[in-house]
Parts: sequence; C-alpha cells; structure tokens
Amino acid sequence: MKKSLLKNISFGSFAVITLILMVATIVEKIYGSKFAYENIYGATWMIVLWGLAATTSFIYILKQKTYKHIITFSIYISFIIILLGALTTYLKGVQGRVRLRLDEEVVKFNSSDGYVYEFPFSISLKDFELIYYKGTFAPMDYVSTIEIKDDDEVVSGVVSMNNIFKYKGYRFYQSGYDKDGKGTTLSISYDPIGITITYIGYACLLISMLTFFFQRNTTFRKLIKHPALKASVAAFIFFTTATNTFADNQPKTLPKDIAEDFCNIHVYYNDRICPLQTLSKDFTVKLYGKTTYKGLTAEQVLTGWFFFYDDWKTEKIIKIKGDEVAAALSIDGSYACLTDFTDANGYKLDSLLQSSDLKNRKNAEVANEKFNLVSMLCTGSLLKIYPYCENETVVWYSLADNLPKSVPYEQWLFIHNSMNLVAEHIAMNDHKNITMLVDKIRKYQMKEGGNSIPSSGRYIAERAYNSTNYNKPLAMACLTIGIICFTMFCRSFSEEKKWIKTLRKILNVVMIVVLTYLTAHISLRGYISGHVPLSNGFETMLFMAWCSALLTLIFSNRYKMALPFGFLICGFTMLVAMMGESTPQITQLMPVLQSPLLSIHVMVIMVSYCLFAFTMLNGITAIILYISRKDSAAEIEYLQIVSRIIMYPAVFLLTIGIFVGAVWANVSWGRYWGWDPKEVWALITMLIYSATLHTSSLKFLQKPINFHIYCIFAFLSVLITYFGVNYLLGGMHSYA
Repeated sequence: MKKSLLKNISFGSFAVITLILMVATIVEKIYGSKFAYENIYGATWMIVLWGLAATTSFIYILKQKTYKHIITFSIYISFIIILLGALTTYLKGVQGRVRLRLDEEVVKFNSSDGYVYEFPFSISLKDFELIYYKGTFAPMDYVSTIEIKDDDEVVSGVVSMNNIFKYKGYRFYQSGYDKDGKGTTLSISYDPIGITITYIGYACLLISMLTFFFQRNTTFRKLIKHPALKASVAAFIFFTTATNTFADNQPKTLPKDIAEDFCNIHVYYNDRICPLQTLSKDFTVKLYGKTTYKGLTAEQVLTGWFFFYDDWKTEKIIKIKGDEVAAALSIDGSYACLTDFTDANGYKLDSLLQSSDLKNRKNAEVANEKFNLVSMLCTGSLLKIYPYCENETVVWYSLADNLPKSVPYEQWLFIHNSMNLVAEHIAMNDHKNITMLVDKIRKYQMKEGGNSIPSSGRYIAERAYNSTNYNKPLAMACLTIGIICFTMFCRSFSEEKKWIKTLRKILNVVMIVVLTYLTAHISLRGYISGHVPLSNGFETMLFMAWCSALLTLIFSNRYKMALPFGFLICGFTMLVAMMGESTPQITQLMPVLQSPLLSIHVMVIMVSYCLFAFTMLNGITAIILYISRKDSAAEIEYLQIVSRIIMYPAVFLLTIGIFVGAVWANVSWGRYWGWDPKEVWALITMLIYSATLHTSSLKFLQKPINFHIYCIFAFLSVLITYFGVNYLLGGMHSYA
C-alpha cells in the first residue's frame, strides 16, 4: 500500500473517530449512557474503526522509518499497547456488583451487562464502618471488612474508597452501603490480562514522553533552534468591566468591631467547624451577590439580620433572577426584600415552584432558597454554635434544636439563654458585656467541642483567607495590564526599545506579586480544608491562573509577549472562577476525591490548558497581523514556531493527565475508562491537538496562517471539555 494512501486512511480514520465521539456525547445526553455505549462507543463497527486507525498508523510510522528515533517510536507503540489492553478488556473483562449483608455468604454477582456470574469462592461481609470527619456528619470513608472462603482457605480483607482488595484476579471496590449500616455494595472487576496490558502501555507512554525532550535530532529540537525565534510578536485580548453601586441609607446593625468579634465564634457549617465569619461571608454573597452591602461588612449583615430583624426585613438585599419571579414578587429591578415574598394570600412563589417551565421553576427555587436561608438565620437554626459531647461524639446544636435529655440543666440554660442575653445587651448598647458574653460562648465551645474544634493555626488561616480575598480587583487589574501591554508591545515588535525593556522588568515584578498572592491564597485554602484545593471549578480555575502566572515568568525572557498573554489568561481565569463565587465554600473532600492521583490529574491538565490558551492567543495575534499588515509574514512564522514548541509539552501533559485520571478511576471505581462525557471530550481534545505535532504529514498545517487558525478552533474543544460538559452534558465529572 502506498505511503500517501496509508497516511490518508490513518489520519482520516482518527478524524472520523473524533467526529463520531463528538456526536456520541450529544446522543448520550438525549438517549442515555446505555444507548450511547451499545450503539456507538462499544459497537462492533466502532471497534473495527479503532482497529483500522491503529493498524494503518502503525504501518505508516514504519514506512516513515520512525523507529530510527526510538523514543518517538515508543510513544506510538505505547498507544497501540493501550488500545490492545482496551480491546482485551472489552473481550475478556467482566465488571459487576455484589450486595453483601452482615455474615451472609454470597457466591454469585451480577455483571454490568445483565448476566449472573459465580465466584470460584464465597464472600461475606464481617463489618461495615462509616467514618466521619471529626465533629461532623460529613463522610470521610466507607470501610467494608470482608471474608473470602476458598476451599479450606479463609482470607480477610478491607475495602474502602481508593483502597482495592484483590484476590485471584478479582478486584473489589467500595461502591455503596445500606442505610442501616449492616450491608455494603462492592463493585467487581475481573480483568487481569486487560489491566496488565493497559498499565504496561501507560508506563511506556509516561517514560517515553518524559525522555522525549532529551532525544536529539527531533522536530522539537529543530524548532527551539529555529532562526525565526529572533523575531518579535503581537497579542490580542478582550476586556470586561464591572461597576459597583452603593446606597446611602444603611439599616441598623452592630458596630464593625463588635460584629467582627461576634463572628469569631465557631459554627458548624457546611459539614465542618469554621469561624462564623465564614458563614457570614457566604450568607451575604448568597443573598446579595457581593461580600459587602451598602458599605457594611458581611459580619455586620449577618448580625444585622439576626439582632435587628425588623430593620432588615424591608431591605432590598435579596438578588432575584428571572422576570417571572420578579413579577410574582411585584418588584421592579433585581432586588427584593423579605416582605416581598408574602402577602395576604400567602407565599407568592408557590405557583412558580410548581411551574412546568424549567427555567422559571429553577429561578423560583433559587429565590426560595434565599428566603429560607434568611428564615433559618432569624430563627437561629442556621447558627449551630453549641457543641455537646455524648459518648465521645460531639454534636453541634442551634438555639432552635431540641437538645438531648442527657444535657445537664446548667448547660441547657446556657445554650438557651446566652444568645438572648447577648441580644439584651445589644439593645442597651452595652458593648463591654456583649464582648464578655461572646467570649464565654467561645470558651464553652473550646471546652465542649474537643477535637472537633480546628487548630488555632487553621482558625487564624481561615480568618486571614476570608479577609484577603482580592480575586476580583486582581482579575480586573490583570486584564487591564494585558490590554495596555498588548497596545504598547504591538507598536514596538520590530525593535526592542529601551522603554519596552524597562516595562518588561516592571511587568515581571508585578507578575511575581500576582504569583505570590495566588500562591498564598491557594495555600491558605488548602491548609484550611486539609486537602489539595483542586476539587471544584472555582479551585481548578484559580490553579489555572496560578499556572499561567508561573509559565509567564518562565517564558518571559525568551518570548516577550508571554507577559501580556500571561496577564490576560491569569485575569480571565480568575474572572471565570468568580462566576461561581456565590458558592465557593470550603468543604470536606468527598471520599472518592481523597486520592493523591486527583491532584496530579488536575494539575497536569490545568497546565496543559494554560499552554493551549497561549497557542490560541498566538493564533488570534497572527490573524490580526495577517489582516492589518502585508509585511507580517516573519512575525506570523515566529508565532507558529512558538506555538509548535509549546504544543509538545501541552499535548504530552494533557495525555499524561488523561491516563493518570484513568488509573485513578480504576482504583476508585474499578474501570479505567467509562465513556463519561468529560473523559470523551478530553480524548477528543487530545486527538485534535495531536494533529499539530504531525505538520510534516499534514501539509495544510505547514502554512503558518493555517496552523494558527487551527489552534484557534482547536481551543474550542478545551472550552467544551471544561465548561460545555459541566453545564450542558453533565456526567460524573460535571463537578469539575
């Protein structure tokens, strides 16, 4: 077969696979996962297509004599090994579930394809334990102790989240549990050959990619030494602005220092113990959309509602979404007061909460949640500030809760009366006694809370974190600097003027300050939560901003336009993070997310996304130059070379991140690939960007302007992977 035909079949097959995978995620959204798997992902014709792509690619790289570059050749071989492992799993692997009750022996399990299989042994549950974070009801781990009887042999084992038990090729994973605590559900995987082959492929791929950059005479090495790198470049960005409005009249509340002192007490909130200051900040943001209201701090807002309800119930502080909700509440504008929610006929949102219109019902539910939040605060049920220890278990209660009968009478009196005394002294403006009573509540908490109380270090760190959250002004500053830098650098890309050199030095210092702030902010959040802060969209976007700042400093000496690009990406990612800042609460980590593989998985993928963003901005810059100047060929070529250099670590990191995620999934759920929309779109992104590493074979990418256009459109796959899946397609990864 001719080399040209092999190339066309190989690249064509992968292009078709990429398009099919895109369509499959939409089909899955409409018809469900089972339909998509049976008719697309796991269909025989799809497996044949994968086989055709792999076979023709292998023959093509042999004809290209890629084997002369042993490390590059081993990268291709690694992918073929991984596909062989996947095929083996498909043909020979068995996945299923088994439900166990205490001391009941089981010899069969149900497979995911509906068949019933027999174990070559019996299995029984000896114990199940649900472990909570100290002083909370947030699950930390689910632990099943099982016993296997195989002829005369008896083997005991423990299964928990991210802790597999293996026996004779069978792998047991914690999947669920019975509400009464006397039963457990375990996922089962029997795939010794497929997993072994796949892991060999992963190992070969990791080693090959890490050693690739030390290989001589590669395209990557030639690009680094390319003479066009002595040229200069330009940049592009957009900017958004925000305005703050403040009203003049303030409702009645505590003085700032007294409110701050009151919010120093601990509270059980969001399944953890934290300063009341944290709850006050989240409460204000949830209600109003900002951390302050009419110049009042979040602590003043919370204490104002709690102690001066009559003053606050007529404040238009509750942000409303949707014209239908506003009409139901009879308000003009986007803000309502508490009294707007009810009238003589009852609760105004009742009909909308039952609406068949999904959008209107959702907006009504959001407004209703805010109404209930205020109600919970004003009745005291939101403030779980009184710990009580019984049988070595600490439970936190609020004023509105029914206390256990075992609570001593003196303690019962303190819990029920201490806040009333605080309110009395507030009414008399007796600030000295307010402080004294608040201090007594804190001492009570320290005495009764025991080991559920966070350390003083974490307490101080959380207060510092709450007080130094400057993400919004920093994001706007970064975007502003990016625009200014773009304009100035565009005017002087043909020569390095003295003032530009000075500006670059200043910008490097500014970026160091940005990086220092982000490092401190992320570190504080991680220290407070007790885990690497990469478990939700807010945290991953913040980490991406940190990556962009670090990469900017690394690239700035050799690639001067890294500075405007870095400020733009950093500012934009922080803005995106703030889209969810109404609920970026620090939470306990779900048991399945406690694996260190999660941190590695997210980190390397976020770095790759930053690098892809750089190439996208390069592409936009090249388009602007191409349209605005006829003599810009050298600059456009320069941008292409920079993007091609960046593509190697970017694609490699994305690939490594995907397969680290696969290993994590195998450890946690018993399968390394489940065709979840997030997984599929990560694979699509990898396939799309892999084309940029094959410019010698794909002639249309050899022309610089075509390469840049491709990079711009390729970045859409990153946006869909991160945002489109989360907000449109759903799936297990939609939290990320």
